[in-house]
Amino acid sequence: MLQVAIVDDHEIVRAGFREMLAEELGISIAFEAASGEEALARLQETSCDVLLLDLALPGQSGVDILRILRQRHAGVHVLVLTGYPEERYALAMIRHGADGYLCKECGRDELLHAVRTVAQGRRYLSPRMMELLADEVAGGSPAVPHEQLSERELQVFLRLASGQSVSEIGEVLHLSVKTVSTYRTRLLEKLGVASNAELAAYALRHGLLVD
Repeated sequence: MLQVAIVDDHEIVRAGFREMLAEELGISIAFEAASGEEALARLQETSCDVLLLDLALPGQSGVDILRILRQRHAGVHVLVLTGYPEERYALAMIRHGADGYLCKECGRDELLHAVRTVAQGRRYLSPRMMELLADEVAGGSPAVPHEQLSERELQVFLRLASGQSVSEIGEVLHLSVKTVSTYRTRLLEKLGVASNAELAAYALRHGLLVD
């Protein structure tokens, strides 16, 4: 029996995906969680094969949780299931360890196909993701700067862009103020901006702010 966990802060969304999956033979819902922190706590008690992870979560974002999952629960296959279209986060999430990326508007058949694909240890790439990858490889659509950020740089970037201070970020990510400041300097250079305000403007322009 394939055990699937659903991590999303909206109960109605979890209920919808639970209904879609529970009707399928061979799939069982291991647990549901309304936040990343709750999901990590549940994983200490209940294992799962595939974890459906939203990016916009209260507390630590899906980006933060993905990093922790790869460190602590490497055997769990993570399928990012979010409202953000592929253009915004898909390639970055795959580069940082997600096994697949799917928009919430997907149909039941596509969701089941994605879940079964990642459960087999393979990457799930939607048709749109394959287009983006093909464009990048062909040089027709060069990767935007934020897609080249490291996992930690992306975490710091999203928090700076949302208005968090260097000290606040250091506390949440368990980094020194000096280390966060170093990341900030590196981000300004890589993204070609000069201030936190410009970081925020960049994030807004590319639709990257996680609510």
